[in-house]
Amino acid sequence: MKNTYKSIFFGIVTVVFASCAFHSGYMNNSVSLSQANFNYVEQGVFGKSTSVRFYGIGGLSKSAIVDEAKQDLVKKYPLSKNQALANISVNWKNGFYFFVQTRTCTVTADIVEFHQ
Repeated sequence: MKNTYKSIFFGIVTVVFASCAFHSGYMNNSVSLSQANFNYVEQGVFGKSTSVRFYGIGGLSKSAIVDEAKQDLVKKYPLSKNQALANISVNWKNGFYFFVQTRTCTVTADIVEFHQ
């Protein structure tokens, strides 16, 4: 009988603390790199933003989370004259932890500088 209670308890604990995550994303280009008139200044720079919902309530919209992630990127890596972001990718990670949902957006880009 004790083994049955232990099994039930273990099953409940497993379900309560189980979580899952889903990843998705897309790539966008903000500048034309068709000519050889630029140099890469920095590659793989990124900014992040996270939103939390409890029982599906609260958090930010997708566009607001992307905007915060891009602002974080530009804050960490400010652009100088003749520089632009290229090869921009937006990646999502959605995590579910019982009644809490987290949505994290990571905006990754390369910084290029154009020759004059």
